[in-house]
Amino acid sequence: MRRKVVASVLIGTVLAATLFTGCGGSGKSKSSSDEGGVKEFTAFFAVPGSEINDDNEIQELIAEKTGAKVKETWLTGQTDVEAIGTMIAGGEYPDFIEGGNGTQQLYDAEALVPLDDYLDDYPNIKNLFTDLEWEKLRQEDGHIYWIPQFSCIKGEEKVCTHNDEAFWIQARVLKWANYPEIKTMDDYFNLIESYNEANPTMEDGTENIPYTILCDDWRYFCLENAPMFLDGYPNDGSCMVDPETQKVMDYNTTDTAKAYFGKLNEEYKKGIVDPESFTQSYDEYISKLSSGRVLGMIDQWWDFLNANDAIKQAGLDKQGCDYIPVPVTIDGRDNQWHNAGGAFNASSGLAITTSCEDVEGALQFVNDLLSQEVHNLRFWGVEGKDYEVDENGEFYRTPEERMQVSDTAYKASHMCSYSYLPQYTGTSEDGINANKPDGQASEFFSGLNDDIKEAFEAYGAETYVEMLGTNDAPGDWYPMWSYSNNFTTDTDGGVAWTKIGELKHEKLPQVVMAKDFDGAWSEYMKAYSDCKPEDFISELQTELDRRMEQAAQFK
Repeated sequence: MRRKVVASVLIGTVLAATLFTGCGGSGKSKSSSDEGGVKEFTAFFAVPGSEINDDNEIQELIAEKTGAKVKETWLTGQTDVEAIGTMIAGGEYPDFIEGGNGTQQLYDAEALVPLDDYLDDYPNIKNLFTDLEWEKLRQEDGHIYWIPQFSCIKGEEKVCTHNDEAFWIQARVLKWANYPEIKTMDDYFNLIESYNEANPTMEDGTENIPYTILCDDWRYFCLENAPMFLDGYPNDGSCMVDPETQKVMDYNTTDTAKAYFGKLNEEYKKGIVDPESFTQSYDEYISKLSSGRVLGMIDQWWDFLNANDAIKQAGLDKQGCDYIPVPVTIDGRDNQWHNAGGAFNASSGLAITTSCEDVEGALQFVNDLLSQEVHNLRFWGVEGKDYEVDENGEFYRTPEERMQVSDTAYKASHMCSYSYLPQYTGTSEDGINANKPDGQASEFFSGLNDDIKEAFEAYGAETYVEMLGTNDAPGDWYPMWSYSNNFTTDTDGGVAWTKIGELKHEKLPQVVMAKDFDGAWSEYMKAYSDCKPEDFISELQTELDRRMEQAAQFK
């Protein structure tokens, strides 16, 4: 039986100056205060990230306004589960933590402070979510332990960037073909083949990579989950859901799945698929994209955003190396690559650990970060330096400001978005501006590189979202990945899910590279069946039914 953590005994006075120094650090993590009275908290995020400079200008401005700052550390050289496991073994934690796929481990280790008794005292945090959404975060012991950072849309939704998964293709490829309609998987690969045959190199003679696939660790979604989208379903991650019957379906065994992997096999044999796809690291993949050599790939925008910035900084946009999403499905049917309403991720979020000696101070800092003034600082920057305000009160950036905010050195010394602390999109309290620059339609279009503008104009679009189209938010079950992300091997469904993941990592690359695709696919399907996916699907169905019943209670 899991012991309940009593939050009150965890609250202490800010006494010690020892800071958490990373996963497995030696001293107990304690918040501290510098000579100016600014509280200093520590945080570890179980994802790769970039640390900012200690004297970061906006971080100092935020500290002046809030009386606190956070020293952020990121995942390096381990998986999220490995890093969290090491931390739990040592029994020492930073003040804040985002455990990724290790979140359930932290909960089971009783390393997190229950937050529900505090929430009413911090209105900016409480107002992030509806009562139903907060209820979705309640764990088996009845408490809430983490705050999803990316699931809040305030006011009117404003979306220009498609932050999610898509088939991406370079602007130069579209321009060369006079901006053709691309609706099917065959359209997509035929265009890449034709372009590469006519233009095998970049302007400097560097050989193109027609299509690459990221398979490194958990990012192998870039290989395995396309059948879900190709059949016209939204990103439930681990399954498809029939919106009429609300029944869970397995996308791994469909005719579309076989056709998709068969297509990859065909393109691999033709030399279109990068032969290093199944061995390259994430850093190697980003380096390839940053070089402008890769004509196309499947990925989520946030996963390769740094490469897009590098393309701009290197001037490769002048050669048309920017990436544009196209609405590909298996046969041209309606797609659901993009849905309105975002996705509520109940599986993980920002948590406060039992090592934090000032829980109330930590929550106050998060509450202050969510004020409109500080939120503008985090994501727009400093007025007159990072953005301007026109006569109508609308924020915009000059070309020089846009260039500097994409510069790595400038971001490290000046910008401080606290990118893995809670935030929101949508519309500002002023009713005019988007809460983030990438949602400001006028600023977004003005800031586009010329090659993207030209492509958008050719397709009658002004945003990445318009290139794909927008669908209504899926049903109250959505997204199912927020449940499967926390599967453990304590259940039959969790065992099946683990086996399926291991099998995909091993066998799908072999399927793509096989000389005899039909034989390799049959062997893969047999091995897949042996994993007992019915246990996994059954467990997902039970959770979907529970979510629908829970939602009905709040209507």
